[in-house]
Amino acid sequence: MRATKIICTIGPKTSRFEILRQLSEKGMNVARLNMSHGTLEWHRSVIQSIKRINKKTGSPIAILIDTKGPEVRTGDVRHNILLKKGDPLTLTIRHQAELEPRCVEVSYDGFVKEVEVDDTVLIDGGMLSLKVRDIKGKDVLCESLDDGILTSRRHINIRGKSADLPSITDKDWQDINFGIENKIDFIALSFVRGASSVTTLQNYLEEKKAPIDILAKIESAEAIPQLDEIISVTDGIMIARGDLGAELPYEEVPLLQDEIIRKCRKAGKPVVVATHMLESMIINPTPTRAEVTDITHAVLQGADAIMLSGETATGKHPLKALETMDTVAGRIERKMKSDTTVRVAVSDNSKEEIARSAAILNNNLKAVGTLVITRRGLIAALLSKCRPISPILAFTNTTHVRRRLGIHWGIHAHLIKFSKDPEITIQRAIEQLKRKKTISAGDRIIVLSDILVEGHYIETVQVRII
Repeated sequence: MRATKIICTIGPKTSRFEILRQLSEKGMNVARLNMSHGTLEWHRSVIQSIKRINKKTGSPIAILIDTKGPEVRTGDVRHNILLKKGDPLTLTIRHQAELEPRCVEVSYDGFVKEVEVDDTVLIDGGMLSLKVRDIKGKDVLCESLDDGILTSRRHINIRGKSADLPSITDKDWQDINFGIENKIDFIALSFVRGASSVTTLQNYLEEKKAPIDILAKIESAEAIPQLDEIISVTDGIMIARGDLGAELPYEEVPLLQDEIIRKCRKAGKPVVVATHMLESMIINPTPTRAEVTDITHAVLQGADAIMLSGETATGKHPLKALETMDTVAGRIERKMKSDTTVRVAVSDNSKEEIARSAAILNNNLKAVGTLVITRRGLIAALLSKCRPISPILAFTNTTHVRRRLGIHWGIHAHLIKFSKDPEITIQRAIEQLKRKKTISAGDRIIVLSDILVEGHYIETVQVRII
């Protein structure tokens, strides 16, 4: 069983029920809906299809909505603008129907106040680069640094700067309410610059009694100095390398990826590596060797999940892209199993220490897995932090906890009816695993649970032979 989870972005190529079912069968753990595209009706139909698949097959596919966030974009152009290196281009906040040639509107009125002469403006994540030469009123006069083509509604970044926009826009709130209404599992909050936007959303979800986890997307320069604070308050992190590489020097992105994953693992927060992982497979049926190495690096670092974007949303080979990611991650994980060291520091927190002990027992005794009985998912998540070499077989009594565990490294979550007697619950779990042929007679497993002693539940770690 693959430990690193895979998130697939759903788009026009994969929204049909049959394709969604095939993605589920081939290893999709989380379905991502990008709220920058599509209508709410379209997203609702995808959610309904995924829930039908879960009900029909017993799968725990989680649903994640990714907010659009406060983006700065170019306006519509009547005809694509062909630029050569050195050509002039004006970015303007003049809102008028007709603009002169080589002039394009910008969606954000504060753009002219935040940009400065000699700044580098990146269009579409760096597909086109401009140097600011002058600022005149509502116009920013630029010079193209590359040959390229400017089309309509392209994303704009200023190298090293983040636009001073609201963290959660009106559209985001509309989409968040849509997610609450449709009982989704995760919200990826775009362009998080500090902890306050995360806590604002958390408070709102608590008011609405919505059990939804928040993944803070790290994709702006302003977020980097606030990393520790953001990680401390969020439920997880998504490293959105596209925009991050546009706002910061691209050579810094791999170093930041290392740092963010390391900090998330230390904090026990799930971390997702996203953007461009198999970009060439949007067109081609096979990956580049550099893309295979990129996946390998993320798996070796211990990322909880890796993500497909355009590869499964609009690409020509969505199922092959998923198969490729599954194959590469699985192969690297098999190699990693030779290292049985549990690299988690001793803790004075009893739950963390019990989880660490269970992981050590698991590895040293070569158990086939660790059976975890968990109501809220906490103890299973703490065990995931320890990265045991065999699967974490988590049993919970609520469907939303089961789905939300689907983003954590190594956890394979199951649904079970709890008994007041913990031993009966454990036996029910063992019988379910035997029926699924996950375990068999003679196997050694670790059991992480609580037992009832004189009316009180006491957490225990046990070694059992099936």
